[in-house]
Amino acid sequence: MKKALLVSASEQSASSLSKLLKVEGYDKISAFYAAYSAKEAVVDSEFDLICINAPLIDENGIELSRHFARTTRSSVVIIVPQKNADEVYDLLAQHGVLVIAKPINKHLFHHYLQFTDCFRSRMLRVEKENERLKGMVEDIKIIDRAKLLLVTCLSMSEDQAHRYLEKQAMDLRTNRLNIAKQVIQTYEN
Repeated sequence: MKKALLVSASEQSASSLSKLLKVEGYDKISAFYAAYSAKEAVVDSEFDLICINAPLIDENGIELSRHFARTTRSSVVIIVPQKNADEVYDLLAQHGVLVIAKPINKHLFHHYLQFTDCFRSRMLRVEKENERLKGMVEDIKIIDRAKLLLVTCLSMSEDQAHRYLEKQAMDLRTNRLNIAKQVIQTYEN
């Protein structure tokens, strides 16, 4: 189920954009008519796509686009009048916001949304890999702390401490992290 947040100044334009988004597979679309209410909606929910039809009632949409690009993992798209598209692109490209010029070409809109889906999927994979690597670094820190305790408390060399952790893990059919935690619990107090 793909979720979209739509921010537009009028109910009529929101309805038209909602129809386009439904064709693209967005089955849950939340429409808002002002920047402040859209910001509140994002606090409680995560969206695959945030689409801003600028200008809005309470702002031009540029700052709102930056805010969403900075604070969410959603793909952010801003739709602006043709005459402003290049200027808005210059302001928002570095923030990862896709700028679409009005009037909207349905065929191009389809491809823009395909691009945002691909980009978001890639970003989420990179984020997942980043979390996995952070976990590995934390595990290594724990294992190194256990080695240090074995070196200082039992006068082992670093190689001996390393072999001790590996042998204990193998003998007890567990991993080095669990053995390291046991060593820390035993010798740190």
